[in-house]
Amino acid sequence: MENIRFISTTYVQPKNQIDHQYTKLELTPCDVQLLLEETIQKGLLFHKPDKQRLKLIEHLKASFSRTLDIFYPLAGRIAVTENEDDNTTSFSLDCNGAGAEFINAAADAVTVADILDPVLVPDNIVYSLFLMNGVLNYEGKSKPLLAVQVTDLVDGIFIGMTMNHSVGDGTCFWNFFNTWSEISRSGTSTIAKPIFGREFLDGIIHLPIRIPFFQYPNAEDKVMPPMPSLQQRVFHFRKEKIAALKSKANAQMATCKISSLQALMGHLWVSITRARGLISSATEYEASQEITKYIVVVGMRQRLHVPLSDQYLGNAVLFGTATTTVGELLQGGLGFAAMELNKVIALQTEQEVKKFLEGFVENPSLPKRSAVMKSNSLTTGSSPRFDVYGNDFGWGRPVAVRSGSGNKVDGKLTVFAGAEEGSIDFEACLSPQTLQALAEDEEFMQSMAV
Repeated sequence: MENIRFISTTYVQPKNQIDHQYTKLELTPCDVQLLLEETIQKGLLFHKPDKQRLKLIEHLKASFSRTLDIFYPLAGRIAVTENEDDNTTSFSLDCNGAGAEFINAAADAVTVADILDPVLVPDNIVYSLFLMNGVLNYEGKSKPLLAVQVTDLVDGIFIGMTMNHSVGDGTCFWNFFNTWSEISRSGTSTIAKPIFGREFLDGIIHLPIRIPFFQYPNAEDKVMPPMPSLQQRVFHFRKEKIAALKSKANAQMATCKISSLQALMGHLWVSITRARGLISSATEYEASQEITKYIVVVGMRQRLHVPLSDQYLGNAVLFGTATTTVGELLQGGLGFAAMELNKVIALQTEQEVKKFLEGFVENPSLPKRSAVMKSNSLTTGSSPRFDVYGNDFGWGRPVAVRSGSGNKVDGKLTVFAGAEEGSIDFEACLSPQTLQALAEDEEFMQSMAV
């Protein structure tokens, strides 16, 4: 990790803790299933503001406190209830205002170019710009649910935010970031207030969720099995290239259903599978029968009969999995891959939402990260719809977005809107061999050419 000098640590509480409507929020199945996963870690890189450093930090801290007043449950902690009548455990969000962590730090030798210029993401630098590395979500019973590290660079500033994933998804994360930046920039927020109630579950399931024989992971359980060394690279796709991929995928499948993002994910699925060297020729029967999967995080807010607001504070996602063989994927190419993803996403209906919720209550399952990702798999989280580059805190737009070490495994593809309108970035976490093979893949690299 890069040498970081910590300057100050503050536990920030909501500016106004009076008349908060909720004192407790039950965790839903979508929340509970993430208790043994790691947190959300995303951060923004800026050129250095003109403001004096001390005044800037106090300003950011004050606007952060005002944002917490709007998102006050995030200043709480996870509460655990042991149900002795049936030997089960339940989890809720205690809105106790204990506080979020705000740290000012400095990386005295790091420049903006040190983060932006390398072909591969300098993980030793980037990971040091976030708090709570390696923390699992269930640890929110004693650790902050929200933590911010504002790091001074030689010629820039990095605002890294960590949020407990069991109390909110990516939509919640960026709603907070967007609100905070607007309050910092203009002194007020025009963004709709968050919604905390769980009424959308009425008539489907009853809360709290009761987990039988829940056991807290010990120190050994928290240590992941040895992983091969992984590296990251941000692949930038321009609007015109994305449009060409979409047109090609739809033409190949004689349809118009495939979206831009589905075409782009299909392109990555084929390219990365080819780069992994799992099969050298389509005639190799044994290798061609090897299974490959693409796990997609699908938002369920708009899939309900009565849509759930984007302002809902909590997790509202399903996991869809496209499965095929390596041989079939490489033979089918872009159109086939994109269509398989389209089918999986289309299957995530309101009926599937209800099926998941009811099934989880009957048989709660808390998967560990090691059980989610298998060899030959990819997974995509986040969304290009999130407003990343609109986060102007008062001194200009960010120049880049990066994510922390949380939930990084071989095959994790994190998607962001690009800096230019209509462009999309994928932050790919892969083996060095796969990344090198992609760099040598003329067809793949041409899809990113200017």
